[in-house]
Amino acid sequence: MQSQSTGYLFILPALLVLAMLIAYPVAYTGLLSVTDSRGAFVGLDNFRRILGARATGTALLNTLWWVAGSIVFQVVLGVLTAILLNQSFRGRAVVRSITLIPWVVPGIVAATTWAWMLHTEFGIVNYMLTEPGLIAQPVGWLTNGDTVLPVMIAINVWKMFPFVAIMVLAGLQSIPNDLYEAARIDGARYWEEVWYVMLPQVRPVIVAVTLLLVIWALNHITIIYAITRGGPANRTLITPIQIFRTAFESTQFNAAAALSVMFFAVAILVVFAYIRLLAAGAAR
Repeated sequence: MQSQSTGYLFILPALLVLAMLIAYPVAYTGLLSVTDSRGAFVGLDNFRRILGARATGTALLNTLWWVAGSIVFQVVLGVLTAILLNQSFRGRAVVRSITLIPWVVPGIVAATTWAWMLHTEFGIVNYMLTEPGLIAQPVGWLTNGDTVLPVMIAINVWKMFPFVAIMVLAGLQSIPNDLYEAARIDGARYWEEVWYVMLPQVRPVIVAVTLLLVIWALNHITIIYAITRGGPANRTLITPIQIFRTAFESTQFNAAAALSVMFFAVAILVVFAYIRLLAAGAAR
């Protein structure tokens, strides 16, 4: 009993730090969401006000497209890259190092670089497409409402697919050679090895990485905010950016807190449903 109490004393500093860094901000955000700017209790008024804003529905829809588009292409491209990098070829170490570059570049640097590359008049992307005649005139990648969100998703995929690739590659290299040899004895071709040996063996890695990507995508604002700040006409406005703009540009901290509470609850539900779905699949 005494040793158990001693153990609690050792972890007490860590618990206090966690309480200050996590529990207090969460509790204070919840308090802000049900009070007004003078601290008076207003019930659900802040929730009704923020849900009544036209931008909230637009931001939610954009967030769904942003998360779904980013995750699908990041996982598919990352897994294909990992399978390629798992093969033996000359210069493999160099290619592996180059593949990691987008991931290690700071988000703000990547966003600024892509903003210049996609500039309508001076961007190198339009120059490379118009010079050989592939397109008749420059495209407003960041100003056209039809292209700006897909472009943001593409930049996010470029930024994060190396993380998926390196994690899946680590999983591929842990597969015993016996499984490959058994598959070849049974006459399996290369893509059959990929489908029946590689992918099932790295499935836990893909599941864990996908969950991390979902959480990061739900909270990620650096690329979009640095390039478009949610524009044009809210076409790239996602919920985290709406929370930031409501709090620090419109100084409506209570409404921003109410939206934060709802967004936090939805994110928790998404993660919980994802884990339950995968656990059910594994049990079958």
